[in-house]
Amino acid sequence: MAKTDLAGRVAVITGAARGIGLAVAELAASRGASIAIWDMDEAASKAAAARLGHAKVSTHILDLTDAAAVEAATQATLSAHGRVDILVNNAGITGGNAPVWELPVAEWRRVIEVNLVAPFIVSRAVVPHMRAAGYGRVVNIASIAGKEGNPNASHYSASKAGLIGLTKSLGKELAGSGVLANCVTPAAAETDIFKQMTPQQIAWMRSKIPMDRFVQVEEIAELVCWLASEACSFSTGAVFDISGGRATY
Repeated sequence: MAKTDLAGRVAVITGAARGIGLAVAELAASRGASIAIWDMDEAASKAAAARLGHAKVSTHILDLTDAAAVEAATQATLSAHGRVDILVNNAGITGGNAPVWELPVAEWRRVIEVNLVAPFIVSRAVVPHMRAAGYGRVVNIASIAGKEGNPNASHYSASKAGLIGLTKSLGKELAGSGVLANCVTPAAAETDIFKQMTPQQIAWMRSKIPMDRFVQVEEIAELVCWLASEACSFSTGAVFDISGGRATY
């Protein structure tokens, strides 16, 4: 088996019903992985499962910020697939755009809960099973906003910066266990998340990308699937840029 193959692996992908998560699920399935879709949209999850064709797939409908629901989904996934080898923390929201002094407190907290607290809760539930098996790959979908801080998106930027920090801590905690944890920091991709943003914010984001285009979800999926494979063997707690030249570090 080539080290980039995912044959026989089981991947939990949050927010896999659409966008980046679905692209990752499709590519991972094409490389032999079984897929557990963790999402709160039941109809979209069923449609995504149908798109995966002959791959072994299960769907789990839950609120990722609910620790009890996450634990139940973990047990259901283990019952359906036997183990978890790969975890992709992808689910996220932008929460709209406004300067700090105009953002509602409830909206700020909701973005932090979904984008940062949920990946912690999910990792806390899933990682022990990887450690017990002596193998695992965790890939967190952060953002270039977590490196640079996008104006009028302090909640989103802060949540993704926190996710980068979580990844670095987790990678160090797991070093030597056979479980690696890394994150990717994409520039903006044209997904449903754009519906939560103003045209001005979208235009500003594109203007910051030297390649003058948005990243394709399939391009992100390629990087994620490499990080989820055996071919990635000596990188952990690391941040992998995919921003069309925008990132400077």
